[in-house]
Amino acid sequence: RGGSPAGTDLGTGKGFPKRPGGVSICPGLHGPTGCRQMSVGGTMLADADLRHEGGADRAVVEVAVGVLIRSTGDFLLTSRPKGKVYAGFWEFPGGKVEASESVEQALHRELLEELGIEVVESVRWREQLVDYPHALVRLNFCKVFAWRGELQMREGQSFSWQRLPDGVSPVLPGTVPVLQWFAAEQRFHDATHIVA
Repeated sequence: RGGSPAGTDLGTGKGFPKRPGGVSICPGLHGPTGCRQMSVGGTMLADADLRHEGGADRAVVEVAVGVLIRSTGDFLLTSRPKGKVYAGFWEFPGGKVEASESVEQALHRELLEELGIEVVESVRWREQLVDYPHALVRLNFCKVFAWRGELQMREGQSFSWQRLPDGVSPVLPGTVPVLQWFAAEQRFHDATHIVA
């Protein structure tokens, strides 16, 4: 799909959260949940200590993700609603790409359904394959620079405008690479997020 670059290498140690005393916690090894995560061949393995349903041959679920960015550089994170897997974790908003949709069409639909906004200006940015215990997902990240409407949390979620370092926790494992991509773009060398 498209020409989006693949996810970045998580093994550099830059921009990672730190334990007391300044020791880096590499999200490629221990994620924001404290659960084991690894990066294997460009795929992030989330919660590696848990059984992953469906085995290695399961289908990839395509997901459109909106990275809303204000002119000030702040970015939007929303919490996952009650009743969903990883409820209460912070993420960039979006959802599953339906069979008849492009990533862009799904992004427009999902942000209208979840946030009550109409996307005006967006660009495909990056992709990251994440192997969660419940699903294998390809996160198609799109930067969203302009939208119409006021934010409405239509699924009962919370929202927060953030800058690096991100101040909300816990952060969904698939969100961590985006924070690191932001850190690389901004030459930000401190912890990118709080580890719960």
